[in-house]
Order: sequence, then C-alpha cells, then structure tokens
Amino acid sequence: MAIVLHHHPFSRASGVVWMLEEVGAPYELRFVDILKGDQKSPELLALNPMGKLPTLVDGDTVVTEGAAIALYLGDRYAYGRLAPKVDDPQRGTYLRWSFFAPSVLEPGALAKASGWSCKESSVGWGSYETMLASATEAIAEREFLLGGTFSMADIVFGGTLRFMLMTKMIEPRPAFTAYVERLAARPAFQRSEAKNADVCAAYGIKFP
Repeated sequence: MAIVLHHHPFSRASGVVWMLEEVGAPYELRFVDILKGDQKSPELLALNPMGKLPTLVDGDTVVTEGAAIALYLGDRYAYGRLAPKVDDPQRGTYLRWSFFAPSVLEPGALAKASGWSCKESSVGWGSYETMLASATEAIAEREFLLGGTFSMADIVFGGTLRFMLMTKMIEPRPAFTAYVERLAARPAFQRSEAKNADVCAAYGIKFP
C-alpha cells in the first residue's frame, strides 16, 4: 500500500516530497487546494485537527508535522541509512538538529523578522545571534550534519535554512549558502522539485 501525502506545492508538504524521494518508498500525492480552504474539510480535520499540511497517511498510521514525518520515514523506511540506529553515537546529533530547526530556527527567525522583544532566558531560541552561531557551527567544515553522511536531519534543518534564505529571513552566511547548494544538488531533491512543479502545472498554480 502506497503512502498518501496530502499535499499542496505551496505548503510544507512540498518538503515531504523530498523526504519520500530520498527514502524511495512508493507514495501518492493527494492534492489539497489550500487556497480554497480544503485543508479544513471534514476529511482532513479527521486526520489532522489542526487542518494543516503536511498530513501523511501510511496504512493505519497518520503523521503530521514536518520534522515528525522525517523521523518517522527515516526509521520506518531507511533505518541505518538515512536515520542512525538507536545505538549509533550519531543518533543524538541527528535528533538534536532535527528538532533545532522547528524549535529554534523557525521561531527565532520569525521573532527577529516581526520585531518581537523577548527575554532570552524566557524563549527556547535565546538570542538571534546565538541561534545563527549555533546553526553555523552545526555545518561548519562538514558536508552534512553528520559529517560525510547525509540523513533525514539534513532535509529538516537544510530545508528550513533554504526557505529562510529564499525569503531573506536570515543572513546568507557562506556556510549556509554552500550547505544549501550541496543539498540542492541531490538527485532526490531535484526529483521532488520536478514533482512539485508538475502539480503546479496540472492545477494551473502560480506563485502570487
């Protein structure tokens, strides 16, 4: 049975296509017209009460949230290849940076962009500069987060960096841009970009 990804190319589900291409499991993209609000349909709300994408269904298992989907797919379909095994010392680093992206990078960058005034000790991302320094250290002088080994953590962390660089939410540090360029050269990433573009063409979707 193929995995079903409820998908729109302008949503975070676009990055899950990259995950699926990397693991190599069969999947179906099920289009959800978020511009018409179809993510709030009874069918989708029954799967994900948040009424958001991505929502992934694998048999009787429903997974939402991009990082959770990445870790699920890695363990389920690429354990030991794209997800370090639980007794691998790299497992801790893998989990660390997988959660750093949604827990620190995203809210920290949004806080900066929105001009929010936050007490460093009261928020999970601390200061903007410390956040950027930590992200830089994670990939400095490394090909990927785990050194020479690509993992699902790179999709979560790298995909977040890529989006933020595109939207100018963070400064284009050389370590960031070089890392994102390495990720963009992966065949699975390029296949995912093509599939998202195909959905845009099929439904006449254009960027606003």
